[in-house]
Amino acid sequence: MATVSALYYYPVKGCAGVSVPRLDVEETGPAHDRAFMFATPHGMFRSQRQVRRLAVVRPQVVHGGAKLTLAAPGHPDVTVDVRVDGPRRPAGVHAWRGFGIDQGEDAAQWGSAVLGEPVRLLRVPPDHERRVDDTHGPIGFHDSTPLHLTSLSSLDDLNARILERGAEPVAMARFRPNIVVTGLPEPFAEDAMRRIGVGSTLLRYVKPDIRCQVTMVDQDTGEKAGPEPIRTLATFRRDPDGGVAFGVKLAVDRPGEIAVGDPLAV
Repeated sequence: MATVSALYYYPVKGCAGVSVPRLDVEETGPAHDRAFMFATPHGMFRSQRQVRRLAVVRPQVVHGGAKLTLAAPGHPDVTVDVRVDGPRRPAGVHAWRGFGIDQGEDAAQWGSAVLGEPVRLLRVPPDHERRVDDTHGPIGFHDSTPLHLTSLSSLDDLNARILERGAEPVAMARFRPNIVVTGLPEPFAEDAMRRIGVGSTLLRYVKPDIRCQVTMVDQDTGEKAGPEPIRTLATFRRDPDGGVAFGVKLAVDRPGEIAVGDPLAV
């Protein structure tokens, strides 16, 4: 039986994830997931595609979301009083354009010092309205969908192929999932899932997750560590529409709670 083996959410887009024993899943995805992002003074999001050092920024949502702590090697921690209302700045994620709530000078100065470029920390506004399309529901500062699922059997298969090529295996953290499952009958069985009941949620397949250069960043150090896994994925996981796939992207049909150990009803 397939079960949940790990759960993560990512408070600040592009930064380190938080491992948790359970997730409260809203229509927009896990609570607090991609609720914040560092952006240029003009509002464009920063990701590990441009700033690999984001990987070593470790955020924590505390006091029920009233505060956000930020930590990074070589810098003092900072605690931000989360602003759910206040000055709004233009915000952009890929082709989407909207607004985010500025989280103040302390967060901006800390982020600029850590990342080595001027940035502001923005939060999703309470009245945020963003959808990928008319079918797949609302999202925050995510790339495209509320949830991302991967499986250990797929990672084991990929790493066996990487080892055959004489390279080092990669950790699941490279793929930045929300839900990791174990016990699937074969590698990449998640590709065929269309509706998934897990915990009290009901999730729906949207599309394969096309992987980018972020998978070639060591998530512990923020340093480039390619060409794997992209090099090996390109030998057997090419998507017909371009790129290479690992994991699946999901929408939320019924919000609820997911816990480590929960079985999947597919």
